Amino acid sequence: MIEITNLTKKFGEQIALDDINLHFKKGEKSLIIGQNGAGKSTLMKSILGEYLPNTGSVKINGINPLKDRKKALKNIAFVPQTPPPIKLTLSEMVEFVTKSCEISPTKIDEFSKFLEFNLKANLNKPFFKLSGGMKQKFLIAIAYARDCSILMFDEPTANLDPKAREIFKELLANSQGKTAVFISHRVSEMGGLINRVIEMDLAKVVKDEKVV
Repeated sequence: MIEITNLTKKFGEQIALDDINLHFKKGEKSLIIGQNGAGKSTLMKSILGEYLPNTGSVKINGINPLKDRKKALKNIAFVPQTPPPIKLTLSEMVEFVTKSCEISPTKIDEFSKFLEFNLKANLNKPFFKLSGGMKQKFLIAIAYARDCSILMFDEPTANLDPKAREIFKELLANSQGKTAVFISHRVSEMGGLINRVIEMDLAKVVKDEKVV
């Protein structure tokens, strides 16, 4: 599904990723952990084609996201740690997503309800004015409504209250057959939901273990 080969990324003289080799297989649920600055978010952004590597490559289902980003990311749903300050209303966002991703707005509403987010009551509100938890729920609802084969989350539960975290875990538990890649400091919350833990430190992968 996702193949990372000899990936190195530098920002000036600083090495953010140092010769990373990883392969995320179909159906794997992988958790990436590490201290701030270890390279976790840089790795995720490199997978999404946001960064041009100095050396090495990323392929998603055999496609290089730098050469054909639209095709490579067609089957990836991504939820960032910090939602962008989008000024569109939720109604406008739903319209954009349903047209660009060819999904039904009903699906977004269904997942919003499952996450206990009242989408219809907030349709006329600008996205950037929502609370952190509401933004997170809305973006997660969109991600699941797209029904992609690969899910990527950067600290998906950071802005969620305890109940919403449990609901999110239920969604993940029901995502059989999907490949999921997480960045999270809340390792205990992922217990029983992941089958692989990857630890990064100082731009390198220092541990890559299967979870039984």
